[in-house]
Amino acid sequence: REAAEGKAASRTITGYAILFNTPSAPLYAYDDEEAREVIAPGAVTKELLDGCDIKMTMFHDRQLILARSRNGAGTLTYGVDEKGVYFEFDAPNTADGDKALELVRRGDISGCSFIFSTHYYDAAYVTRDVKRENGKTVVTYTVNVITGIYDFTLAADPAYPDTTCEAEARELVEELRGEEPET
Repeated sequence: REAAEGKAASRTITGYAILFNTPSAPLYAYDDEEAREVIAPGAVTKELLDGCDIKMTMFHDRQLILARSRNGAGTLTYGVDEKGVYFEFDAPNTADGDKALELVRRGDISGCSFIFSTHYYDAAYVTRDVKRENGKTVVTYTVNVITGIYDFTLAADPAYPDTTCEAEARELVEELRGEEPET
């Protein structure tokens, strides 16, 4: 539609890099044991994000930077809601930006991942639940406190398979958020 009206196609990519209360793919899986991770609501706050230097990358490759937020300012925007941490950025007019946009538009990349830090073996930060299901020991690590976030990344095989990313027309994004379209 935009191209037909003589406007440039949108380069906006949006999605959820972090989902709360959603299990990861198995961290490890053996015949008799499996472990997954869950990020608890409250583990990530806007204040935490605003204190970090977050790079939006492809495939966790810090050479493929698509956007960035340093202490809450920059080309990467984000927020926290009941679902998780969402983001938005305009793909840069670079070979990497074009590649990211095309792979997301085609659906070849439809998920995200992130790099974070916590005190994994401190029960105040991460709790461990063990139960038996279908003859298998299932370990669930619930991350209650994240101490830093370093990247959001577009990923073909994200650790959290339910994360999302999509390239959308700006008008659709604004309509869904109840904003007035830019003129």
